Amino acid sequence: MEFENIYKTYWNRIFRLCMGFVNDYDIAQDLAQETFIIVWQKLNTFRNESGIGTWIFRIASNNCLRQIEKEKRFLKSELPLHITEEKQYSIEPQIQFLYKCIAELPETERIIISLELEDVKQAEIAKIVGLSEANVRVKIHRIKDKLTQKFQDHGK
Repeated sequence: MEFENIYKTYWNRIFRLCMGFVNDYDIAQDLAQETFIIVWQKLNTFRNESGIGTWIFRIASNNCLRQIEKEKRFLKSELPLHITEEKQYSIEPQIQFLYKCIAELPETERIIISLELEDVKQAEIAKIVGLSEANVRVKIHRIKDKLTQKFQDHGK
């Protein structure tokens, strides 16, 4: 598969995955872009041991986890106030709330639910996160329950 096709096929899915991790439009754009730079650079080393999508999602997930680690080292509260102003985007309020809820989940749960929302097969999710398929199924069920509860609480 040539890079241009890979980019067109996976860009939106990778961007949404990144949004699920960081809940920040600009950072998610940067992370998605970085992911495809890595894909471009390493495409010749891809050995078809897994599907190309699994490989790209793994790169994106690792990229997002590195970003989260950086953020932990530099807490946003330590930045001057004018830098932390939030931009408003025209994403529907419910989708914004969903991204906010996903961003509050523990890292592994964030990866799992973000991949599930992108219709990645549970067997592939298991490979990406290094868990059994049965464990992934249980986690997805529990995460959905958590998110449903947050939406119900939010609606009150």
